[in-house]
Amino acid sequence: MVIQTPALSPQRPTAIVIGAGIAGLAAALRLSVGGMSVTLLERHAHTGGKIRTVASPAGPVDAGPTVLTLRHVFDDLFKQAGARLEDHVTLIPQDILARHFWSDGTQLDLHANAETSAAKIAEFAGNKAADEFRRFNARTALLFEAFDAPMMQAASPKFSGLVARVLRQPSLIPAMAPLSNLAQMLKGQFSDPRLTQLFGRYATYVGGAPHLSPAILSLIWQAEAAGVWVVQGGMHQLTQALTKLAVSNGVTLRSQTHVNRIILDKGQAIGVEFDRSEKLKADVILYAGDPRALATGSMGEDLKSVAPQTATFPRSFSARVHSFAARPAGPELAHHNVLFADNPESEFLDLTNDRLPRAPSLYICAEDRGQNQPTPALEKFEIISNAPATSTLRPPTDLDLWHHQIMQRIADFGITMSPIPTSSTITTPQHFAEMFPETMGALYGQSPHGLTASLQRPTARTPIKGLWLAGGGTHPGAGVPMATLSARHAAEAILSAQTSTSRSSQTAMHGGMSTA
Repeated sequence: MVIQTPALSPQRPTAIVIGAGIAGLAAALRLSVGGMSVTLLERHAHTGGKIRTVASPAGPVDAGPTVLTLRHVFDDLFKQAGARLEDHVTLIPQDILARHFWSDGTQLDLHANAETSAAKIAEFAGNKAADEFRRFNARTALLFEAFDAPMMQAASPKFSGLVARVLRQPSLIPAMAPLSNLAQMLKGQFSDPRLTQLFGRYATYVGGAPHLSPAILSLIWQAEAAGVWVVQGGMHQLTQALTKLAVSNGVTLRSQTHVNRIILDKGQAIGVEFDRSEKLKADVILYAGDPRALATGSMGEDLKSVAPQTATFPRSFSARVHSFAARPAGPELAHHNVLFADNPESEFLDLTNDRLPRAPSLYICAEDRGQNQPTPALEKFEIISNAPATSTLRPPTDLDLWHHQIMQRIADFGITMSPIPTSSTITTPQHFAEMFPETMGALYGQSPHGLTASLQRPTARTPIKGLWLAGGGTHPGAGVPMATLSARHAAEAILSAQTSTSRSSQTAMHGGMSTA
């Protein structure tokens, strides 16, 4: 079959972006603004990828990411399109970053202001603990400032570059604790085990366990300390706004379009085959899904050379996610809440041995709180419990019993929901694996375990000419801001390569012309 080329100006290079998650949307927008004719293909009926909703009597409930940090990443994205973020979505800064509960009845709020957090910690665990927090905050601020530019902002970080950065500032070495994992470092930092548990949970932000993740992941705290925002109306409002902005800037969006193969010609990516029969040609193909789908050959056997480590490296954690509407009773909830397990070591031992935790920590997002509006009687909730990735699509057989245990667990903290949600409100790792093929349901790509795990992620450039990568499975990693940053890295590299190609063509053309 002849590959069809979109009816676009021949002067504009063409790009196909596969996957309209946050990275695909951001990349498509940047490429279109940069002068390319962009077609964005999405297999689902909605854009946003893992930023998704489920229906409820109270309206759409966010059933994916709920924490928005590093606002400047999104300000920059909208600015690139000549727009202002605040003209498209309303972001509400949160004074309370998160409310934390333990089963002994103790409770701790962390705040946007570090000294307010220190004062709350002093009330919670004493002045010594507050001073330990201040040192931890300074330590992680040092790490974040040192590694933001050479790691997160760099399109392709190199170990040699990071070593050079450390050698210029040797004080980073003890702050990094390179011979310790995150759990060990935190045990040395805090004398109160509850604070060790609290800050250790940041490993789960990238799908890992604190006792196997590098200590440098403590700098994730600084992403939250710099500000947490709630998107008015739900996180899906951000991707809806980005979708509209991309389309208004010339991006052609085709939803419910399943790409089953990337087409190569003489080793170069030249187009895609979708819905088993149609084909589309482009100068550039940007794959914004989990790169494991390429490494396993599901998008074509000749693509296995792309990100091969993702086919063999361990996967990150997944989750079981409740999304429902109910009337809560019990202790006052913030927007972000954590109910901590009594035995964190047991919880993570279960996860790393591919077992559901017998008594997990639970994250509860009270989605209507922190919105600067009266809280409705019927509220929208998301409850997340970490779970291992899955090697099967077979539905779990324990869901009803597990659901009852989780409802009992939140009741142990004095929190009840009316009506009690049913097990049908749960999204499982198997559901995620079905929605996002070849991911094994892992929500954060490959595992973050190991000192150099962050350097093992695929970057935007692939060994196949014309094929590029973006998304949470690529550098700089998982999470909404990081996936959006990956789109910037990919778009800038693509546009730079297009400019170089154009200049080379012009040089060759002028070089072949005779002069009078």
